[in-house]
Amino acid sequence: MTNTYTGQADWHPSFIIIGAVKAATTWALEQLQVNPALFMPDPEPHYFSSEFEQGEDYYRAFFEAQAGSERMLGEKSADYLAHPQAAQRIAAMLPHARLVVQFRNPIERAYSDYKMLYRRGTVKEGPEAYLASLDNPQPRFLNDGLYALHLRRWLDHFPAEQIHSFLYDDVKAQPQATIEAISAHIGVDPVFDVGQSRKKANNASERFLPLPVRKVLAPLKSTIAPLRGTALFESTRSMFAREIAYPPLSSELRLRLRDFYADDVADLGQMLGRDLSDWLDVTQSGAKQGNDREKHKKVA
Repeated sequence: MTNTYTGQADWHPSFIIIGAVKAATTWALEQLQVNPALFMPDPEPHYFSSEFEQGEDYYRAFFEAQAGSERMLGEKSADYLAHPQAAQRIAAMLPHARLVVQFRNPIERAYSDYKMLYRRGTVKEGPEAYLASLDNPQPRFLNDGLYALHLRRWLDHFPAEQIHSFLYDDVKAQPQATIEAISAHIGVDPVFDVGQSRKKANNASERFLPLPVRKVLAPLKSTIAPLRGTALFESTRSMFAREIAYPPLSSELRLRLRDFYADDVADLGQMLGRDLSDWLDVTQSGAKQGNDREKHKKVA
């Protein structure tokens, strides 16, 4: 069945959160999922990026149960923003889709992405091995934060009015207003769950299960997901979870990252009409990281 207004199949998503990775895309997903007028699958399809070769039937499976319903369909795959072919692929299938993108300080984003793969055991060396230049086994750490470069590619395929952008800082400062703006962009009445927002804030933690345990539980991720947040689950998890001692991001490396991103940050600021100069204030960021380490020492 085809939507006569858009010319698209009725299982096609009407909006997509395209990234960036480690910029609070999961927060936006879970807030939008609270809205009964919307349907978004929990797993990231990654169809227009890493899973494109699986074909359209793979993508349809995420939405076909909702086809023909009154709910607006959407999805979130945070790697779309930086993927070199995602914009062209989405434009070919979903030219009318409303796009949502959020940006985070690229220095903090790169280090957060590094920490995620470090705790997974994918990378084992310190951040200098991966964040000093693009010539390393994980160039995504640096490349994914070149937001202006990536956004221009999307603007080659979509008009600016179809792309709504906001900052990680907006989520922290004005979470409800952020959701209201996203909802207006995709065309639904906003629903904001204060409890959901607080739960995410309370559950934000640097404590994780030991890596061998996480690897054993990985195949059960979807089964375990509904239990998260329950008293029994959280109390059991707290018995075994430990804080990970990440290799720190040195002041010298922060300066190199500032220089690496300076031009792109300036370009993005002009594109968005926003002052992003705080992103390049490495003195402030370094001081915050030092204070966080001192807090952790006191707790320990």
